[in-house]
Amino acid sequence: MKFHSALLGIVTLVFASFATQGQGVSITVLDQTNQPLADAVIEIISPDFKTTTVAKIAHVAQEDLVFVPFVTAIQQGNLIEFPNRDKTRHHVYSFSSAKTFEIQLYSGKPEAPVQFDEPGIVVLGCNIHDYMLAYIYIGESPLLLVTDKEGKVQFPEVPAGELRLKIWHPWQVEALAEQVVTPDETGHLTFSLAIEDNEKPSAPKRGFGS
Repeated sequence: MKFHSALLGIVTLVFASFATQGQGVSITVLDQTNQPLADAVIEIISPDFKTTTVAKIAHVAQEDLVFVPFVTAIQQGNLIEFPNRDKTRHHVYSFSSAKTFEIQLYSGKPEAPVQFDEPGIVVLGCNIHDYMLAYIYIGESPLLLVTDKEGKVQFPEVPAGELRLKIWHPWQVEALAEQVVTPDETGHLTFSLAIEDNEKPSAPKRGFGS
């Protein structure tokens, strides 16, 4: 099974601005051809922002013989359930340094969710279906979102003052240091992120793994 490296990518700041505290911030991520980039993780970190983890449970399902969603972002300390909505059984695992675990052959809902305590990137696979692949981004901050098909996220509120910003995508090219931005009165931010040419995993033709 081949995995793409989980490196922080080359990001070119096109136009950056944040809202003051109590206002929303919208962020758009484009690829190097100026097309909207889905599945990019945006993490905003502020020295003045409380990052105490509130227990939450996210879901990464096995559905139509793929993981859904392809990219998930959670704050460290939170939990993920891995419901199997397929007729076939799956064996979910990760060998990633941020979290090594496995849920052996099962159908329906596993007995317990998995907790992710360390920040980093987790690459998911299925021991039965080698093409199945997904990513979990474990961040330090609760200000953590994944771009939609239009390459957009909307943060309802960000703190005032200096912010650190990270962007990550599973197909990005190279690493980049955190961006440091000081908020102003406008609320839109656009980035261009260089990525490799790739496609999301999809189930093989009918008959495989069924």
